[in-house]
Amino acid sequence: MNVAEWIVLGGVLFYLLTCWAIFDIARKDFGGIEKKAAWAFVALIPFIGPVIYMGAGARKGKKKPGASGG
Repeated sequence: MNVAEWIVLGGVLFYLLTCWAIFDIARKDFGGIEKKAAWAFVALIPFIGPVIYMGAGARKGKKKPGASGG
């Protein structure tokens, strides 16, 4: 693989991680809309945001009652 292919692959990977983080934030209850908005803002920071959310934010939210796990 050449450099351009690696860059595209990395971009797609981080795009998918960002999408996962946003959908996960939407499914969880963080105790208030302000906290949910803050985590969504963090997740939208290019490249590092989804990594920060996966490391810290994903464990803070609680599944909403009736939400299916996936």
